[in-house]
Amino acid sequence: MWLKAWSAYELRNYGYAVQLVQGVLREVPDFLPGRQLARKAAAAKTAGKKAILGGLSGTSFSTMKVSALLKKDPKAALDAVEKILENDPFNAQANQMLRDAALAFDMPETAAFALETIIEGAPKDTKVMHELATHYMSHDQPEKGGEVFARILAVTPNDLVAIKGSKDAAARASMRKGGWETAETYRDLIKDKETAIQLEQQNRVVKDLGTIDNLLADLLGKAEGNVDASRRIGELYEQKDDLDSAIQWYEYAAQLLNNSDANLVRKVSEIRLKQIDLCIQSREEYIAATGADSEESVAYAQELVELRQQRAEMEVDGARLRVERNPTDLVARFELGEILLAAGNPEAAIPELQQAKKNPSVRLRAMNLLARCFVAKGMLDLAAKTFAEAASEIITMDSTKKDIVYNLALVHERMGQKEKYLEAMKEIYEVDYGYLDVASRVESSY
Repeated sequence: MWLKAWSAYELRNYGYAVQLVQGVLREVPDFLPGRQLARKAAAAKTAGKKAILGGLSGTSFSTMKVSALLKKDPKAALDAVEKILENDPFNAQANQMLRDAALAFDMPETAAFALETIIEGAPKDTKVMHELATHYMSHDQPEKGGEVFARILAVTPNDLVAIKGSKDAAARASMRKGGWETAETYRDLIKDKETAIQLEQQNRVVKDLGTIDNLLADLLGKAEGNVDASRRIGELYEQKDDLDSAIQWYEYAAQLLNNSDANLVRKVSEIRLKQIDLCIQSREEYIAATGADSEESVAYAQELVELRQQRAEMEVDGARLRVERNPTDLVARFELGEILLAAGNPEAAIPELQQAKKNPSVRLRAMNLLARCFVAKGMLDLAAKTFAEAASEIITMDSTKKDIVYNLALVHERMGQKEKYLEAMKEIYEVDYGYLDVASRVESSY
């Protein structure tokens, strides 16, 4: 049923996809990917549609019934709230009820997803953001709590509660990483000098092959079910340039965490790309050394075309997989959009970058790439608007703003808006005479 739901979604049969997923969720209420797909399908189905009825509409009446069910039968409430969200996926009241029912069923991830959905529909609702940040902090997820506090500060920079929460989250995340929360004393962390030396050796970048082999011999005996040891083994094999073994151990470490560690998943993709890069490099060097006319060089040239295409597809697949595993990771969406644009697919990149610009850490870069997507599709008015919006959010003329303003100028030039084109070029000229060809463009206009 789950596979059929995915197939229906890909075929844009969104209503049928939602119905199938609802059947899955009745059997497995804590299946979070199912709720995520149901919400994506519902959002696609209802895109551009607005509720006609106000006041006690059908949705309002339904939420009243769900509210009555919450205390009596939380499971029935879960089913009922999905029916409401089928036609109104960002309904705040319904998602709050989903959160309450999920907590009653001890499903904190589903509760967090419900709050994330409200925020997706109302990106400046800092009240719900505070609820989400508090939820993450109370469920020992300070890293995610810190990300939400950062989103609050992007909307209201002077929010004192968010400022304090951000600091607390960073401190707790640092303590978790260092093991201080579980250690009673310093000696619990480093019990003796011999252990300290061993840990220091294991965590530094080792170049001596003999030392690497000694560390591997020690770690391999501790690796079963141990994420840190498996990760370190992967790093050591990577230093030995044994990339196949490195991939196996990184994948094993990722599986131990149910692929929830984005860095490990990304590491596997990076090494696979490195392997292809080495193949490409060897063929390019051979062609350069022997000339392009030999029989071997002609064969290698054909292989280069195939390898580069394979690399591009692998890069896109890896980025898309990271997004599917964590749809709320807006940095992953930015990376996917960036890769899709570089691969010549601006149409697919646009929705990813539109989502990514909600994250303050990548907002400006996402807007820059989004505008380039519009340029690639010939939608110059939207490109100019997006470039201008991004530029207005940067106070100083740094390298990012120069790039944005320069591209804005080129769009104005293509649109035949000479005055706006020169105005943008002069804005750069006034602070950086040597930036690209700005000087010649400005001076030739006089």
